[in-house]
Amino acid sequence: MADSTTSAPALPEAGVDQYDLAVIIVYFILIILVGVWAMIKTNRSNVSGFFLAGRDMTWFPVGASLFSSNIGSGHFVGLAGSGASGGLVQGTFEWNAMITLFILGWIFCPIYIASGVVTMPEYLRVRLGGQRIRIFLSVLSLFIYIFTKISADLFAGAIFIQTALGWDLYLGICVLLTITAVYTVTGGLAAVIYTDTVQTVIMLGGALAMMALSFQRIGGYDQLQVRYAAAIPKERPPNSTCGLPRDDFFHVFRDPIKSDLPWPAMIFGITINSIWYWCTDQVIVQRTLAAKNLSHAKAGCLMAGIIKILPMYMMVMVGMVSRIVFPDIIGCATPETCMKGCGSEVGCTNYAYSKLVLVLMPSGARGLLLAVMIAALMSSLTSVFNSASTLFTCDIWVKIRPNAKDRELMVVGRLFILFMCGVSIAWVPIIEAFSDGELFNYIQSITSFLAPPITAVFCICIVWPRLNEPGTFWGLILGLIIGIVRMLMEFAVPSARCGSPDKRPEIVTNVHYLYFSLISVSCTSVICVIIAKATPSIDERSLVRLTWWTRFSKKKKIAIIQ
Repeated sequence: MADSTTSAPALPEAGVDQYDLAVIIVYFILIILVGVWAMIKTNRSNVSGFFLAGRDMTWFPVGASLFSSNIGSGHFVGLAGSGASGGLVQGTFEWNAMITLFILGWIFCPIYIASGVVTMPEYLRVRLGGQRIRIFLSVLSLFIYIFTKISADLFAGAIFIQTALGWDLYLGICVLLTITAVYTVTGGLAAVIYTDTVQTVIMLGGALAMMALSFQRIGGYDQLQVRYAAAIPKERPPNSTCGLPRDDFFHVFRDPIKSDLPWPAMIFGITINSIWYWCTDQVIVQRTLAAKNLSHAKAGCLMAGIIKILPMYMMVMVGMVSRIVFPDIIGCATPETCMKGCGSEVGCTNYAYSKLVLVLMPSGARGLLLAVMIAALMSSLTSVFNSASTLFTCDIWVKIRPNAKDRELMVVGRLFILFMCGVSIAWVPIIEAFSDGELFNYIQSITSFLAPPITAVFCICIVWPRLNEPGTFWGLILGLIIGIVRMLMEFAVPSARCGSPDKRPEIVTNVHYLYFSLISVSCTSVICVIIAKATPSIDERSLVRLTWWTRFSKKKKIAIIQ
């Protein structure tokens, strides 16, 4: 097995040639042309046209945009890194998303579309009344966007661009953000969805080609389990398990107490986070609201759900192959070898995908894979920027300027996208501070602390008409306080390195963050029900087309008295 290791430097100099650059240039030209076509084709002069693409999207671009908005560079880097370090189990996040997308299409979408809302906070306002929940949720969503979605994707994209192109970190990010912001600002959601469609094809084609080359490198898929088990670095601490692959690396149902992802948490905890992400988050739901009707929204969810089967194979398993090919670098077990390999004392698994691309892909194909990563990064950023501007304009600015005309709202939405670009660039040093941790676990843990109260509130809102504004508001507030306390405990003391004693509190070490999702949802639900029962109910005439039971009602809806 002479090819199972490599003596090449951990992070080689930029290996792109003129053919790679030609592919990248052609890609950018294609994306710009698609964005210009979308600008010409659609009406962007009003709120519906700019933020919801005129509600005229068919199922294919809706489904492609759902997938592309979700799969960012953080997935390529994070999932491949998780596969390299722990095996298959992180891929279950993607398989769970397939089920949750069907829940979005068949349970949540009928209610959202029937209600005629533009944003998720707006849905809570018309369903419950009042303004404080709408503003609270908008601000919280913008906060989550900055500290998870934008930071994770920029960090992951920077890893790939630095290792592949040798660009200065800030120069590369500024160029990408500039191009991304231009066609998002000018084209609105239509440009985002159409470019997402093109980028989905690029991502799938490039990632599947990379998967095929990876399996070919190790002698086929049937060699993955055997050779991963033998991917042990030469240098590792004596008398310890550091550097050894987990015994359960090829299992997705793992020990419910002591494993890195317990099977009850995998089934129920991930579902809670996924419902927040896929069914209540503005970035995702906005794509289905842009569909021309409910049938196209459902078909788009079905298409995206089917494609979500693939990341286990084209990201997680590719990361496992990277550890097989580079056991001493990707599987490094001592701070010295990790620092030599990638510049991080904690580990090099985040470099698994980019490292393998530079070694396996031929000339021209490297440019394609780089275009795939750029596509993933830009697609996620455009989705976040457009959705964030929608939240700010439609939920916050209209409260500051209630008489604002459509033209003013368009200008404010575009300016807020530019503001988000500035915040993103300013956040780069903070992203670098997190570069020593496991990226995918960081994203999921933050989500588990902040998102479960939102999941609980939306689920109760659509199935229990008795839920009112006071119950929802205090459930959100108290649930969020519980999550913030747990988050502070999580990050107050860093996790111990392999072979060192863990000094974190027992509630952190013994209660998995996905188990905490279950606890948070339960606490929030109990608070919501108790307070709702103790306060006046909402008139049934104000719930028309706002719950599962009234989604097809033709009765006249009476607005809740503020």
